Amino acid sequence: MPADLARTFTLGAVPGATPGKWIGLWRDRMPHVPLELSEISVSGQRAALDDVDAALVRLPIDGADDLHVIPLYDELPVVVMSTESPLTAADEEITADDLAGEILIVPADDVLGAQIPDAAPPAFAPPADTAEAIATVAAGVGVVIVPMSLARAHQRRDVEYRILADGPVSTVALAWRRDATTDDVETFVGIVRGRTARSSR
Repeated sequence: MPADLARTFTLGAVPGATPGKWIGLWRDRMPHVPLELSEISVSGQRAALDDVDAALVRLPIDGADDLHVIPLYDELPVVVMSTESPLTAADEEITADDLAGEILIVPADDVLGAQIPDAAPPAFAPPADTAEAIATVAAGVGVVIVPMSLARAHQRRDVEYRILADGPVSTVALAWRRDATTDDVETFVGIVRGRTARSSR
């Protein structure tokens, strides 16, 4: 391929997003266009769209009027707790009422904004990120509410998690700038939507 035609497709992804299946299909279908995966933060996801072809983001996203946004799936919220916590007695799910009196840690990169009226605020500054919050929980201090994928990403032997039955879900979506729709973006959209290589756009 001539050097001036060589290109890559850069896909941004927020923590917890799982694009592996789609990346595999891209490599099968578009072997001449390398796909580069770029991790982006939720707080910086709108700005990151200026530097990538498309991205897996968490809704809501600022400036959506200038974007194409395709919601993909909803993630269940889970409560992460120490293995010593009485909350582990629940088999699979707990409710907001079960968290009454618990110290609720909200990291600076929180994406759910869960409201637990009867929970107690911590007496210390918010942890910088989810990993730090879960490390704090592992030490036996409080609980943290995160999407299930983030609980799995930060799995530790000294914590467990339970689904928060009445908590807010987190919607993962594919987004890209309206003024930056290319054939490659359209191809990736088709892959995400399950179109076969032979189906037309």
